[in-house]
Amino acid sequence: MEAEGLDWLLVPLHQLVSWGAAGAMVFGGVVPYIPQYRDIRRTQNAEGFSTYVCLVLLVANILRILFWFGRHFESPLLWQSVIMIMTMLLMLKLCTEVRTANELNLKRRVFADFDPHHFWHWSSFGDYVQCVLAFTGVAGYVTYLSIDSALFVETLGFLAVLTEAMLGLPQLYRNQRLRSTEGMSIKMVLMWTSGDTFKTAYFLLNGAPLQFSVCGLLQVLVDLAILGQAYAFARHPPKPAPHTAHPASAKAL
Repeated sequence: MEAEGLDWLLVPLHQLVSWGAAGAMVFGGVVPYIPQYRDIRRTQNAEGFSTYVCLVLLVANILRILFWFGRHFESPLLWQSVIMIMTMLLMLKLCTEVRTANELNLKRRVFADFDPHHFWHWSSFGDYVQCVLAFTGVAGYVTYLSIDSALFVETLGFLAVLTEAMLGLPQLYRNQRLRSTEGMSIKMVLMWTSGDTFKTAYFLLNGAPLQFSVCGLLQVLVDLAILGQAYAFARHPPKPAPHTAHPASAKAL
């Protein structure tokens, strides 16, 4: 009787928690990039942010949306991809404008040149948009032709989350190569770690496809490895080489 009497409170409370978790999933992924965006606007310097982060997340989320057409998953995950794509395009626009304004005698590089040496280093934001649309068109056409193949759909979903899981690897490699985490935002890595942990728990509790949970765990491990580097290199900083310029900051977050 007491349990039934509490239903009027527990049911809406459960619904409220579910809405909160869904909202956190949709918008939580973009939160770490807000400080980075504001910092680039304030300093008019985008050297510390790798636009390859945008490339990885654009590819991963476009593939995830295509995966949804073959195997429907929770709506918050779909909307998360839409919001992340918009966020990465905004980051690309700002970084391109800042870089173009700071470079002298800039030789125009365009997507239509199809020069692999200049891939993802174009002079105009419009060229990045063309590349994203071209990739979306090709991937969408292949998905349309193969949507009835269960193997293709499952592989597409795995590629989507695996690509996103690889996001931290360039930073991990950069830190190990330089034996330093200077120029890397610890705050942002901490936000990544907490966000990836929440996201992985959400996948597990809501029965998301197995690919999501496995690659979510991989993301958390990469985040923890980066934090481990920060701790280790802070305790044992490399000795500066004489008469050698300090390497430029190239944080990937």
